[in-house]
Amino acid sequence: MIDPRTAALLIIDMQNGFIDHDSSLCVAGAEATVTACSKALACARRLGIPVFHVCREYASDGSDVESTRFETWLEGGKPISKACAKADSLDFPEPLAPQDGDRVVVKPRFSAFFGTDVDQTLRSESIGTVVLIGTTTPNCIRSSCYDALSLDYNVVIIEDCTSSRSPEVQAANIEDMAHIGAQVIDLETFLAEGLASVRDVVGEHRAKIGTV
Repeated sequence: MIDPRTAALLIIDMQNGFIDHDSSLCVAGAEATVTACSKALACARRLGIPVFHVCREYASDGSDVESTRFETWLEGGKPISKACAKADSLDFPEPLAPQDGDRVVVKPRFSAFFGTDVDQTLRSESIGTVVLIGTTTPNCIRSSCYDALSLDYNVVIIEDCTSSRSPEVQAANIEDMAHIGAQVIDLETFLAEGLASVRDVVGEHRAKIGTV
């Protein structure tokens, strides 16, 4: 069982530029998860779990866009930047808007931990578990999951609060993350019992060191 006070919920890249069907960077399954993500946010706040909105904001000249994404970004009208013709491309959908007490973190690459102060902030607040929701599962969720595991955090993924470009991609990536050690739950479980069914795997490991 994980004490909610030692966990944080990271909602990743749930911005209009990744959700709107007209955006060149749209993730096909993201829009369908907005309601589920909204419920997870409300539950986390109710339980006292800190919320981090981890998002992107590309430079208007595209200098910080991933090289492999640059052509799609440019030809699509520069979404997720202030240069985008759609003024709300950077914004969060209203149900997912940050509230007082939430943190907003801009990340330069896929992982929430790459080039940000997320790790330092979590450690300074004695947080040892991260709960991941958002998009896209094979990119930003997966890279954040692996970085968090490498940094010795317990990782929880709320499966139906994440999204991919196809059900097959979603299933394969969830299976891989579960296999490597992420604990996968669904929204119904999170709403009903919070993190009561989640193991403190890192704590269990540390307790056994020197006893084997």
